Parts: sequence; C-alpha cells; structure tokens
Amino acid sequence: MSLEMTENEITLAIIQSLKEGKKKSFQEIIDELQPYDIAQQYRALPSKHINKFLIYLSVEQLTELMQELDTDDQLAVLQKLGIEKSTEVLDLMENDNLASLLTDLEPEQIEELLSEMKEEESEVVQNLMNYPPETAGRIMNNRFVWIPKHYTIREAVDKLKHFAELAEYLNYLYVIDEEKKLVGVISYKDLLLGNLHDKVEDVMYSRVVKADVHTDQEEVAKLISRYDFVSLPIVKEDNKLVGIITVDDVIDVVLQEANEDIEKLHASGKAIDFNTRPLVAAYRRLPWLILLLFIGLISGGIISGFEETLEAVVALTFFMPLIAGMTGNTGTQSLAVVVRGLVSEDLNFKQVVKLILRELWVGIIIGITCAVLIAIIAYVWRGNPTLGFVVGSSLLCTLIIGTLAGTIIPLILYKFNIDPAVASGPLITTINDILSLLIYFGIATMFITNLM
Repeated sequence: MSLEMTENEITLAIIQSLKEGKKKSFQEIIDELQPYDIAQQYRALPSKHINKFLIYLSVEQLTELMQELDTDDQLAVLQKLGIEKSTEVLDLMENDNLASLLTDLEPEQIEELLSEMKEEESEVVQNLMNYPPETAGRIMNNRFVWIPKHYTIREAVDKLKHFAELAEYLNYLYVIDEEKKLVGVISYKDLLLGNLHDKVEDVMYSRVVKADVHTDQEEVAKLISRYDFVSLPIVKEDNKLVGIITVDDVIDVVLQEANEDIEKLHASGKAIDFNTRPLVAAYRRLPWLILLLFIGLISGGIISGFEETLEAVVALTFFMPLIAGMTGNTGTQSLAVVVRGLVSEDLNFKQVVKLILRELWVGIIIGITCAVLIAIIAYVWRGNPTLGFVVGSSLLCTLIIGTLAGTIIPLILYKFNIDPAVASGPLITTINDILSLLIYFGIATMFITNLM
C-alpha cells in the first residue's frame, strides 16, 4: 500500500478487494493500518461490505477494532460475529474495556457472553464489574508483569521475555513478596544496568506510587500526570497488587471528565451528542433552563422596581445589556479557570486565598480599564459626565463582583464535596445579572437628579 494514499483511496482499495474476494490484498492493506485507522475504515464502509470486512479480519485485528469503537458499534460487531467468534475476541480484549462494554448489556447477554469465555478471563471481568463506576478498580487492567522480590536480575529478564505478550506496557516490573503484596518497582534501566546475579530487592525502588482500587479515576489521572508515569499499580486494602492503570486509560478518563464538566458548565445535561434525539436532548436540558427561568424573573422584578428611574433617564436602558453581559462573561471566565485548576491541583487554604486575591486584582484591573472606556463613551454620547460616572462605576463594581462570584462559588461547592462544575456558566451569569442590575440602578437612583 502506498504511503501517499488518502483515507478515501484506502477505503476504495478495501472495497475493491472485498468485491473481488482478494483476502490477501485486503490483509496487505489492513496490515499497514493502525487500530484507529481500521476503525475509521469500518465506519466509512457501506453496510453491504461490513460482514465480509469482519470475516476477513483476524481475531487479533477484530480485538484491536473493538477497542477503538464506541459501545453501540461494539455491540453491532458482536452481533455480526456470532457467539463463537465473539467470545474469542472478548477473551483477547483488555479486561477493563470489556468490563465497560458488558456494563451496558442486559443481564442475560452478559451471562451468555461470560459463560462462553475462558473461565479465568470471565472471573477477572466479573471482579472488575463489582467495583463502583469511575474508580480505579473499574478501569484497571490485570495484564502486567510482576516478579517476586527474591528473583535475580537474570530471572526477572527471563520472565519478562516469557510474558511480554501479556503485558500492555513493559516500562516497569512490579515486585511482590510471598503474600503478593506490592513492595517495589524496577525499571528497564535498572535491568539493563544491573548485574545479572543481583537480587531484585537490592536494586528495586521500595517507595512505590500507587492507588487503591476505590480511588476515584480523576485522582488516578492526577497521579499519572504528576509523576509522568505510563502506568500506575493498583492495590487492595491489604496492599496486594491486583492491576495497573495505563496512560491510555487515563487519556480516556480525562476526555470523559472534560466532557462531563463542559456539559455541566453550560447546563446542557449529560450524555448529549450529535446522535441524541431532540426529545431526549430537550428533556436533559430543561431542568436547568426552567430553574434559570425562575431566577431570571428576579431580574425582571428589579427592573420593574426601578421603573421611575428608567422613565426619568431613558439613556440608562441602553447600557443595561452591556452591564449584565460583561458581568456574566467575567464570572464565567473565572469559573473556567477555577474548575480547570481543581482538576489538576490539590488546593490548600493558602492556595485558595492566593487564588481569590489574584482574581480580585484581575477584576479590579479589568474593571478599571472597561469602566474608563465606557464612561468616556457615555459622556461623549450624551454630554453628561454624571451618566459616564454612573455607568463606569457600575461596571467597575459589577466586574469585580462577577469575577469573585465565578471564583468563590465553585470553591465553596468543592469544599462541600459537590462537583464544582455544577456551578454552571448560565447559573453564575444569572446570579451576576441580578447583582449587576441592583448595583447599576442603585447607583443611578442615587444620582438621579444629576442625570435628568
């Protein structure tokens, strides 16, 4: 296959080989593709070619394909393969991915598939499914290389060679004692530089960074990011080594958590994508929007309460959207900064105070800059310095308050173990609308005689 071939050309070449029944030509094309690319070709094929495409793939290639597809596509592939070939694929799949897939099936389907699998693989998957969702135990993999601490370097290398195909990553070897408790870790570098007759326990690192099976998956992602690991050992309460979590699993976690936070930040509900039906998407968004609708009525009540001020100085109406919009925007910006920081940092009291003071100064700097600009515009437009002062000072106060609200609200929620992303952009925007209107009309009313 030419390296210059585009995806469309590869698709056409695959279709041609399928039409002509040339399995060898088909395999030559597939052998040059990465698992992700095979999955892309599967999605791009017309439905009439799907069955032959799957038949021509080896069990190993089918396994790689499965691990690149979403749940719906995985289930579709399993149905087309039939129970016998499906179980061969399931036996080869990474157990964490398999546990995730089976979670979405009906109990009868789960039982049928597990009963056809190898007993050892079936037990491992069932054990993973017993752990709560979004924990280390649920996403860990049991395919890794471990060695007893009494081994020599030579014995460790020999075992590594023997079990290389079972290990997803071979950067580290995990060292256990007689009770299978994790006592150390040894790297490739240690094996290469060590004397073949040295004991593993003499050259291993005994201070091992690890996670418990019940640790939240976000915390696991932070650990791997913090130490730049490609895998992290997972232990039970008694420190027995039961699995590892690898960097590719963490990337999936980060993407999943980021999508969830984006959904919450925009109050758009969960699990809404391009394929979600209109009624379902509307149902998931409505609760937030109805809540914000009623909160928004307060803004209308505030405007009604200052009706006399508006009638006296109609020019104030012109700046209302600007004041409310700018306040909401700066609050949402601060919220995004805080939520992003909470994902990557373990904040203590000192850091929280520093963050709040930093955002306060940010609000002051932004507020003064924008206030001066809008005050000049208001003065030039109406020729009234008092109007410029009212609009400018209102914007200064509201931008400072909006910045602090976007910082403090998610921190308070985080303190009470509530996901800070639920302090969504629309919610903070609505709250800031209320505060900004109160400040704006309050200041305007104080100077009403000079505005007329």
